Amino acid sequence: MTREQMKTTLESYRKRIESFLQTCLKDDSIPERLQSAMEYSLFAGGKRIRPILCLVWAELLSGSREHALGFACSLECIHTYSLVHDDLPAMDDDDLRRGQPSNHIKYGQALAILAGDGLLTEAFSLMLSHDRHPERTLQAAAEVARAAGPRGMVGGQVLDILMTGKGQGDLEMLKSMHSLKTGALLRASCLSGAMLAGADHADLSLADQYGTAIGLAFQIADDILDITGEEQAIGKPVGSDESRGKLTYPSLLGLDESKALGFRMVEQATAALEKYSGPQSQFLADLARYIMERTT
Repeated sequence: MTREQMKTTLESYRKRIESFLQTCLKDDSIPERLQSAMEYSLFAGGKRIRPILCLVWAELLSGSREHALGFACSLECIHTYSLVHDDLPAMDDDDLRRGQPSNHIKYGQALAILAGDGLLTEAFSLMLSHDRHPERTLQAAAEVARAAGPRGMVGGQVLDILMTGKGQGDLEMLKSMHSLKTGALLRASCLSGAMLAGADHADLSLADQYGTAIGLAFQIADDILDITGEEQAIGKPVGSDESRGKLTYPSLLGLDESKALGFRMVEQATAALEKYSGPQSQFLADLARYIMERTT
């Protein structure tokens, strides 16, 4: 698949996800200002990689993606909540997100916190509204809860805070932190799609391998873009990680070795797909490469 074909396919998935998300918060029982703040960040852009991964793994293993759509979209709500909270002054203190004012700059800190809380809890409402194969839904929801909570994304954010500005750390510490902060939800996106499709142990193991590998590749690419990217393209100031004293792959390994490690992760991801055939497995292999080669 060429880069342009990949963009076209991603856009097709993104439009379907956007269409569903547009309906999720249209509820008169949500205070108007809160709804506005939640939608401000939810529709601020983004590649929708996490719901796409859920949909494609469900499609790969069951031949259908529509039954997983609501569950997949819940992952975007969780991801968006994490970005809203990460940008707060008490966390990363970022004024820009995806090229526009961060939620707390637009709506104030109190409403930004509540908008993040709303997105997180709405995500689990979406997940548990999935009424096909309830036992699979519960399995997948439990996986996502672990990935989003103290054993995953929240725990990783704490480690990031503790490591920032210390000027020390090693590669294993960095991998451990990012396997929680960034990797856990990407991995859970793959696993939840597989679980909703009724995957057996062997398929779940391969989804785990793929998700773990691209989670690391995704973060390495982000760290590289913080140095080599363009502010307009990445939607935030270039060099912000370095200015805050964050431990990153380039700061430890340099750019060339960071890229090499990222592409080794791509190889691990594609190796997990060898037993599969068809357009979904090819898309997942191409997506792993695209994640490392992206410019935004």
